[in-house]
Amino acid sequence: MLPAGAKLPLPTKTQNKIRGRWREIQISYRLSVGFQPDRHTVQSGTTRRINLDAPFVFWCNSRIFVTNCFKMAKKLVQFDWAMKRLLRNKANFDILEGFLSELLHEDFKIKQILESEGNKATEDDKFNRVDILVENSKGELVIVEIQNTREADYFQRMLYGTAKVIVEHIAEGQPYSRVKKVYSVNIVYFDLGQGDDYVYHGTTTFVGIHSNHELELSEKQKELFKKTSVSDLYPEYYVIKTNRFNEVAKDTLDEWIYFLKTAEIKDEFTAKGLKSASQKLDILKLDPADRKEYDRYMEGQRSDASFVETVKLEISSAIREVAENALIEGASADFVVKITGLSIEEVRGIAERLGLNK
Repeated sequence: MLPAGAKLPLPTKTQNKIRGRWREIQISYRLSVGFQPDRHTVQSGTTRRINLDAPFVFWCNSRIFVTNCFKMAKKLVQFDWAMKRLLRNKANFDILEGFLSELLHEDFKIKQILESEGNKATEDDKFNRVDILVENSKGELVIVEIQNTREADYFQRMLYGTAKVIVEHIAEGQPYSRVKKVYSVNIVYFDLGQGDDYVYHGTTTFVGIHSNHELELSEKQKELFKKTSVSDLYPEYYVIKTNRFNEVAKDTLDEWIYFLKTAEIKDEFTAKGLKSASQKLDILKLDPADRKEYDRYMEGQRSDASFVETVKLEISSAIREVAENALIEGASADFVVKITGLSIEEVRGIAERLGLNK
């Protein structure tokens, strides 16, 4: 009889037959049978999910199973919580440096993380907004902000945030040439504005209204500012709309956005910083205090999501009640569509349910 966890080599013919297949085996078992977990399995409750690719044999419940590791993305802490709690530690700078390197297409190095309102802990810490202010090795400032809840005036808040940072980082009496370059990186979890992309980049340019030529820096200005274009002097904005991302990673920036949306990193991802994130942001590796705090945060997220769903349901119910009352009072279906925003089919369905011919 094989001991628990014993592994046996398989004949080459058998290996070739099953190699590359992704047949998942689900094994429900009692911990008392002595199953020995190892790196080839992933636990979910009392189920270990296992797959065929690099086969081995293990003993469980008096049976031998030919199996292999189940390839799946590792579940990590969500990035907003990590940014609030973990990424301010210098030992973890490489994670944020990796993200900004992929986004800005440069080898980004953090000199220091500066204090900002979103970094400060508050008694009612709901994580609706998290921001971190970074100074890089070139003296440029980068605001990274995560917004979980919808804000109609978020564009203006982006503008205010960059303006505030600019004003706070120039001393009285200094020439305007000392104004720092600012990047505003915004990761939003709602549909901001209208557009079919999921990454947007905004810059400032000056274009002639007659010649349509772009205004450029003079050679002396290029030497003074150490910049090549006018837009290099002004704040730049990035908006990442995670809800628009289809979870198909086509490049290394997409790999980061996949992580931002799902809190998972696939084994094949190669983007800068993700390997470190996979190791340092593993939920199972959090110390007890951080794990307790993270569990509290996730419970708050679930509570917020439940509240939003409840509000949506109540609004929908109220709209239908308005439609019913309007129809009962003799309003036309077209009028009800206009005042409620319901489709003509929905209004006719309500009228039919009320026994009204509309």
